Amino acid sequence: MSEAVYDKKGAALSEGYALRRRPDPRMASLIAGALGDARSVLNVGAGTGSYEPTDRLVQAVEPSEGMIAQRPADAAPCLRGSAEALPLEDGAYDAAMAILTMHHWSDWRAGLKEMRRVARRIVLLTFDAEGSDFWLTRDYFPQILADDRKIMPRLSELKSELGDLHVTPVPVPHDCVDGFLGAYWRRPQTYLDPDARKSMSPFARIDTEAGLKRLADDLDSGAWRTRNVDLLTREELDIGYRLLWWDR
Repeated sequence: MSEAVYDKKGAALSEGYALRRRPDPRMASLIAGALGDARSVLNVGAGTGSYEPTDRLVQAVEPSEGMIAQRPADAAPCLRGSAEALPLEDGAYDAAMAILTMHHWSDWRAGLKEMRRVARRIVLLTFDAEGSDFWLTRDYFPQILADDRKIMPRLSELKSELGDLHVTPVPVPHDCVDGFLGAYWRRPQTYLDPDARKSMSPFARIDTEAGLKRLADDLDSGAWRTRNVDLLTREELDIGYRLLWWDR
C-alpha cells in the first residue's frame, strides 16, 4: 500500500486531527438524509470517524495509520486500505460514503469504480473548485485554489462517470464545528492559528508565509473587515461544498 497523505508529513499533519475535525450536526443531518434507508454503510477514506452513522452497521476503510490510531474506541471497525482497492466483496454494502476525501485519492475514477462495486448507493461530500469564490483562497492563498482545480474532479466529470447524480449545495454555518478549510469563513483570525491549520491538508501543500502575513496585516488594519463586511451578518455561506448521491 502506498503511503497515505496524512502519514507522508510525519505526525505533524494528522496530530490532534480528531479534536479539530468533529462532525457538524447540520452537515451530519444532510449526509444522513443522502444515505437514505441504507442499513449498512462503508465509509471510504474514513479518517478519525467523522460523520459515520451511529444507527447503522458501518465499516470504515482508511489508508493512514495516523488517522486510524486516533479513532475513538467506540468507532466503527476500520480496515487499512485505499479507495482504489477496497478490500471488500462485491455488493457488500447498501451505501458507500466518502466525505471530503476524494482529493487525497491517487485515482478518483478508480475509487468511484470500487465504491460502485461494493455498494448500491454512493454518497460524496466534495468541493466544486470551479464554482468557488472563497475570500481565503481568492485573496490570500490562490495556490490552494489552483491546486484544487487540478486535483478535484469537476462536477461535470463526476456526472460523466456516474450518470444521473443528485447534487445539492452544502452551505457552511458561521459557527461550524468541523475544522475543514472553509469552516472559519466568518472567523478569519482562526486561519492564523497553526494548530487549526493542521486539520486543513491544503496548507501542507504550499508555502503559507506570504499569505498569512497579508491576512494578519489586513486583520490588524481593518482591510479584511472592510472588504468582507457583508459576510459578518451571514448565518451560512456557500463556498463550493457539494453533497452528491447516486443509486445503482
